[in-house]
Amino acid sequence: MTAAPILAIAVFLIAFGLIVSERVSKVTVVLAAAAAMAVLGLIPGTGVFYDEHAGIDWNVVFLLFGMMVVVGVVKQTGLFDYLGIQAAKMSRGRPYRLMVLLMVITGIASPLIDNVTVVMLIAPVTIVVARRLGISPIPYLIAEILAANIGGASTLIGDPPNIIIGTRAGLTFVDFLVHMAPIVGIVFVGFVLLTRLMFRREFEYHPERAAEVMALDARAAIVDARLLVRSLVVLGLMIGGFFLHAFVHIEPAIVAMLGAGAMLLVARGVATEAFREVEWRTLVFFMGLFVMVAGLVHTGVIGAIGHWAADAVGDDWFLAASSVLWGSAVFGALFDNIPYVATMAPIVETVVAGAPPEIGQAVWWAFALGADFSGNGTAIAASANVVTIGIAARAGYRISFWRFTKYGIVTVVLTTAAAWLYIWLRYFL
Repeated sequence: MTAAPILAIAVFLIAFGLIVSERVSKVTVVLAAAAAMAVLGLIPGTGVFYDEHAGIDWNVVFLLFGMMVVVGVVKQTGLFDYLGIQAAKMSRGRPYRLMVLLMVITGIASPLIDNVTVVMLIAPVTIVVARRLGISPIPYLIAEILAANIGGASTLIGDPPNIIIGTRAGLTFVDFLVHMAPIVGIVFVGFVLLTRLMFRREFEYHPERAAEVMALDARAAIVDARLLVRSLVVLGLMIGGFFLHAFVHIEPAIVAMLGAGAMLLVARGVATEAFREVEWRTLVFFMGLFVMVAGLVHTGVIGAIGHWAADAVGDDWFLAASSVLWGSAVFGALFDNIPYVATMAPIVETVVAGAPPEIGQAVWWAFALGADFSGNGTAIAASANVVTIGIAARAGYRISFWRFTKYGIVTVVLTTAAAWLYIWLRYFL
C-alpha cells in the first residue's frame, strides 16, 4: 500500500473519532478533514466539485436546500402547530400511541416522496407536539429517523442510495416494489413493535398537559390561511414531481429548487424568515463529509475493499449476496451510505457480471437492503439522520452521536438479519 491510501485512512479515522467524541463541532471537523485531504494531495483540485460519484453530491445538497426553504415558508402559516395539536389529540398524549402515529406517517410517506423530505416535514411537527405535551421530542425524532430509513428502502425514490442502484443496475420503480417492499413491510411492523421496548424508559406522560392540549382548537393555530392554501398547492406539485422523477428523469434537486422558487413567489414578504430556517451548518457538514469520503475514493481505499470482497466470494453467489449485504450494513454506516453506494455500485456490477440474471438481481437487492438499512447505524450514516439532528439542535434539543447510535446499531443488526433471511429464502433456497 502506498502513502496516499494510508494518509487518507488516517485523516478519515481521526475525523471520525473527533465526530464521535463530540468535543469539537462536527462541521469544524469535516471542514478540517476536507482541507487536509486537499493539502495532502489526496483529492483532485477540481474533480471533487464536479464528480458526483467521488466528490460533492450537489443533487443531495440542493435537494436539502430547496426543501429547507419550502419548510421555512410552510412554517410561517402555522401548519406545523395545527398538525402538532391534531397529532397530540389523536394520541391523547399517550407516548407510545404518539410515537406509533408519527412513525407510521413517516414510514408511509417515505417511499412515496423520499425519506429526507419526509423528516424535514415531520420533525417540526414532532417538536411542536412535544412542547405542547411538556415532553422531550428526542426519542420520537430518533424513532422517525429509523422509520424513514426503513420505509424509504421500499421504492426507487424513497432513499437516495436506491436511485444510484436503480440507475446502475437498470432496475425500475416496479422492480423495487416487487422485491424490496415485502421485506421492508415486514421489518417495519417488527420495528414499530420493537420501539415500545427500545424507548420504554424514555416515555413521559403528563395528564394535565395532555388535558390542556385536548381542549385546544387546532384551527386557531393557522395564522395565514391564504398562504397555507398556496403553499400546499406548491407542495402538492412538488410531491408529484418527486414521485414522477423516476419516469421523467428529472433530478429531485431540480424539483426541490423549482418548488423553493415557487414558494418564495407565492409567499412574498416571508423570504427572510424562510432563509432563516435553512440549516446552513447541515449543508456545510454534508459538503465537508462528501469531500472527506472522496479522499478514500480517489486513493482507492473503498475500491480496494470492494475488490477484496469480490475476490473472496468467487462464484459462491449466496456468499456474495451475504457479503454485500452485511458489508454494506457496516461500511455504509461508517462512510455515509450515499458516497458508499456510489463507489461500490460499479464493483457490484463487476461481481454480478458472470452470474445468471436472477442471481445477479438478488445480489443487487442484497446491496440495496444493506446500504439502506446501514443508514440507521450512526448519526452520520444517512442524510435523514443529519438533517433531523440539525433541526433538533436548532430547536434546542441535542441528539448526541452515541444516544442515536445505541438505538441505531440494534436496529441495523436486527433489520439486516431479517433481510439476510429474506434473501436466502426468496432467491437461494
